[in-house]
Order: sequence, then C-alpha cells, then structure tokens
Amino acid sequence: MKKITGFILLLLFVTSCSSDDSDMISIDNPEISLNIPSGFPELNAFVNENKPTKYGVELGEKLFSEKRFSADNTISCSSCHIQENAFSDHNPKAIGIEGRVGLRNTPSIQNLAFMKFYNWDGSKLQLENQPLVPIITHEEMDSSILEVIGKIKDDAVYKDLFRKAFGDENITPDRIYKSIAQFEYTLISADSKYDKVKRNEASFSENELKGYQTFQQKCASCHATELFTDQSFRNIGFPINTDTNEAGRGRVTGIPADFMSFRVPTLRNIEYTAPYGSFGQFATLRSVLDYFDNGVLDADNLDPIFKNNDKRIPLNEEEKENLITFMKTLSDHKFSGN
Repeated sequence: MKKITGFILLLLFVTSCSSDDSDMISIDNPEISLNIPSGFPELNAFVNENKPTKYGVELGEKLFSEKRFSADNTISCSSCHIQENAFSDHNPKAIGIEGRVGLRNTPSIQNLAFMKFYNWDGSKLQLENQPLVPIITHEEMDSSILEVIGKIKDDAVYKDLFRKAFGDENITPDRIYKSIAQFEYTLISADSKYDKVKRNEASFSENELKGYQTFQQKCASCHATELFTDQSFRNIGFPINTDTNEAGRGRVTGIPADFMSFRVPTLRNIEYTAPYGSFGQFATLRSVLDYFDNGVLDADNLDPIFKNNDKRIPLNEEEKENLITFMKTLSDHKFSGN
C-alpha cells in the first residue's frame, strides 16, 4: 500500500513539474506587442495567427542574416534587404549568388504587418509564404529548404533558439518561415518628421508644406493612407522591362488588363531606396517626377490618372523641388539607422 501511495505522489509531482515547465515556456517566450501607429490600417489577417514572440523574433532575425540559405553560402535575406536602405539595396535589379541578376528591384520591407499583398506583383498574400521564393529562385539563393535545414540542423545556437521559440529543437520549414515573418512584422516605420508633425511634435518648413500640398493634389490618390500606398496594382507607363519573364501583375493573374501593372510602392523612406521602379528605371526622385511631367508610355491598360490627362502629371520646377523636400520628411532615421 505504501508503495502504491508513493507511486501516486511521485506521479502527481512529475505531472505538476511537467505542467510548470509548459507554463514556463509560455512565460519565458512572451508575445511582443506591436506598436501600431495612429491612423495605420488594420493588421494583415495572418498576423494574429503568427504573433511575434521574444524568441521567435530573435530566431527570425538570425535566420534573416543566415548566408547558409544560399547554395554557395554567400547570400542571406539581409544581403539585399539592407537596413540603412530601408531594407532595400541600391541595385537596379537584385543580385544573387555568383552575381546573377534577378528580374526586379529589391523592394523595401517596412510596415509589412499592414500589407495585403507582397512582392511587386502581389504574388503572395501571406508573409509566411514568401521566404521560400528567394531560397529556390535560381537568380537569388538557388537552394532548397531541405538543403538549408541540412546545413543548420546541428548548429547548437539554432537548436537552442528553436527550443526557446517553439518548445523543442525540431527545425522545420514551417517554423523557419514563421520566425522570419515574426521578425519582419516588427519592422514598423512611423517616426519620420512627417509623423512628428502629425503628432504635433514638429512643424513643416514652408517648402515642405508646399510639397505636402502638391502631394495631396497630385499624388495622394495612389500613395494613400498612412502607408503611403493604396496597395493597388497600376500600369503607370514606366519604361518596360525587356525580360520576357516580366508581365507585372499579369504574371500572377493571367489577365491582359493586368499586364505590366505593379503594386504602388510606399513612399515611406523613399529617400533611402533609390533606384526607383520595378527594375530600377530611375536613378533619382527628380528623374521620376520629370518623367511624369514629360509624359509616360501609352498602353491599353494605362491607369486612368494618366490616360485621362494626356499621359502626364504636370509639374512645374518649384512643385518638383517641393515635392522632393516633402518626401524626405518621410525618412525615419531611427528605423534606417541613418
């Protein structure tokens, strides 16, 4: 009888410890509260299914800089998404392993938690589905997720981080994608001079204010909301990428009306993200505005803003200068580290 009673007590003790350990995992890896700026749109619906946690974000940031993601161990996500460039680079088109040139310009990654679409053509709706694309693309990392796991599965640091983030040391594709997305969800930029003006912490200069007024008149219909993009897809008559693989949004939908339409890019931190356009067609902001003023390429699906206005957004010299001055107020120095 004593042996049975002792066994029951031991069982209760072990069960209690097991329960406490489970609670400790939850306590030791708390969710990170995203600081959602005033006026920003709702979070992408998938964020609530993969809420950032302390160790999930730490793991994601480490994986983001992991060069073993590429076949020759030379390219990581951070090789192209460079913080001081608002997580873009200064190449017209992304450059991967062995100097291979990609199809498009590297987009900045900021405020992704609020976006409905990812990539220039909106091919991904869920951020957790995006990391595989550069891993397997020939011009980028030219690897596979199984090859990546094979390289890092015996790394003691990774095993420890996966255990802290997910409860055990098992390294899976899903956990890799989730942790990278968790890190990227935390990349929120909303502390520029513009934001400080909105919070009554600063004031625009005369030229910045004039630029803002011109922006509201001639730019805000596309570069809308506090994200400075309405997230729509438009053909705005930019010079066309001659790569036969390019079709813009039409590459995703197969619809002729979407041919050479691209997601409207955010203007936040635009000062840091040159060159501009889906394949870096324009070296400077001034060259973009000059192009709009002089007239864009015609197309059957040219956006009505241009189609109905002689294929132009007319801008005089003062308006161009003031617009650029205003756009620089969207630079978030803390976010970029500049």
